[in-house]
Amino acid sequence: MIKNYWNKGGKQKRITVFVVLLLLVLLFFFRDDYQPVLLFLRKYIFIISVSVLLLFFGLRKFRKSAKVGSRLAVLALLIIFFGLLYVVGWHYKMYDYMKTYNVFNSIDKVEINELPLTQNERIQPLRNVFSMANESVGETKDVSLPHLVRVDGQNKWTMAIQPSEKYVMQRISDNTEEVFSVSSTTPFPRFSNENRIDVTFSIGESLKFSRNTYNAVVQRFNPWMLFNHEPSDTFYMKNDNGEWVQVVSLIKWKGFFFPYPSFGGVMIIENGEHDFNDYMERILIGKGTYVSPDDIKNYPFLMKQNTLSEKVSQLEAESLKFLGGFSDPLPWNMKTAVKIPVMPKDQNQQPYVTDFNFSGSNSDAYSGLYHWFGLEPVGDERTSLSYSVFVPADGTDKLYYYDHATKKQGYAGVSAMPLKVKESKKEYDWTASTPVEFRPYIKDIAGRKRMFFLGTISSISSTDAQQFDGSATPDLVLIDSEYRDVIWIDVKHPSTWDEEVYNQLNEAWRASEGIGYFYNEKPKDEDIMEQQMDSLMSIPRIEDNTDKINTLQRQLDSLKAVSGQ
Repeated sequence: MIKNYWNKGGKQKRITVFVVLLLLVLLFFFRDDYQPVLLFLRKYIFIISVSVLLLFFGLRKFRKSAKVGSRLAVLALLIIFFGLLYVVGWHYKMYDYMKTYNVFNSIDKVEINELPLTQNERIQPLRNVFSMANESVGETKDVSLPHLVRVDGQNKWTMAIQPSEKYVMQRISDNTEEVFSVSSTTPFPRFSNENRIDVTFSIGESLKFSRNTYNAVVQRFNPWMLFNHEPSDTFYMKNDNGEWVQVVSLIKWKGFFFPYPSFGGVMIIENGEHDFNDYMERILIGKGTYVSPDDIKNYPFLMKQNTLSEKVSQLEAESLKFLGGFSDPLPWNMKTAVKIPVMPKDQNQQPYVTDFNFSGSNSDAYSGLYHWFGLEPVGDERTSLSYSVFVPADGTDKLYYYDHATKKQGYAGVSAMPLKVKESKKEYDWTASTPVEFRPYIKDIAGRKRMFFLGTISSISSTDAQQFDGSATPDLVLIDSEYRDVIWIDVKHPSTWDEEVYNQLNEAWRASEGIGYFYNEKPKDEDIMEQQMDSLMSIPRIEDNTDKINTLQRQLDSLKAVSGQ
């Protein structure tokens, strides 16, 4: 048809050339708009290929069949095939099942036999920080979702103060001109003065058109990356020169049979206002410096940092359900199948980014930020802690896990914690408050490592379930995952937490484990009496030979007297 139109004359040729050039220009300049379609084809390439082939041969057979019965049979088979494809693949999620199995086979899984210690405990949960940050900005500003990153050797919540999505004109004309950087280890996060950094980004998450972070990153992709990569979380941190940058985590899709997501490196976007040359570059080829996973070692500020997309780490942690074999997670097995528990009321879901100290452990894991997951059995009524999973937050191609279930430790999991906290203080108005975000707290206390969960009590708006009240002095609790006891701790004095735990639980530990005395604790009188009685009772009974000894002594004395004469 195009050839016939081309041969009609010069006008038709000019129109054809113009249309082709226009299509090429549109394909080049609007690749960020149609890239999700390319990603869809990439994610489902195997299913699409099988469906297209079957449809092609089925319709071909249908057209060649002369009998009505044969044609109806072909149509019936096609309908049955696509019906089964939908029911099995989507309704029963077998496609996701196979994708997760591919993730399980692709990652480097390392079982550790000793839990790492936690360090630099963060006090406020993510939703509290987000609420307090929004309380500190004006009507035309929004705050991006906080992320825990390392800045100047400290763990901090960072987020951008950007034009509000409710005001289109500001999103077109304004820049992102400030960044919040608040300490995660203080109960008093301040969103002013030195924690409100003046830095200009002409590319931002809420900005429009080519200045949008997603659009700028996708425009930077080469043709092959358009099919295999997608932008994910955006982090704000300092580079090796001390300059603030945006670091966009990338997801890379791998495999042909049931493709799966993996860490695809990062795109670094520098700060500063753009001139005309930058504008042309952004329009034509996007903005950002691509750093592949293999090249991250050349950027020290990206190492031991939090740059991994949570979508990737969640799938990696979930894939541990296949530790019992390919068929174990199927409905009729599930002997060792596990899940990531879902926390209620729109709380921040796992993973919880936590700072771990692996020094002294028998592994090559670094000490720094990890995505932590507490996996539990599949059933809703089962809340025990099966696995602790540590995914390196900098995208290192390894996954560390600790098997609580096989060691028969009987620890309670994250989903069991809220009810235990509510039970410990019935006088609370739990309809307006709720314990949230139970992150791990692992310390050496009373002679051995002990695992607790650190939770925060947050107030929730009655009109908006996502509106959490961020108090500067929140109530904190530590729950012993083994003894299930709840300890209400002093948020203003983190250095006393371990001793507070010991003061509440030492007698239970002493009765159960026979521990000694710690923190300069002096045993009570009744404890001393009990120890003395236990010592007396532990002295073995021996035969009384006093009479025999006296008789022998008299004989010896007589012999000495005779010899003296």
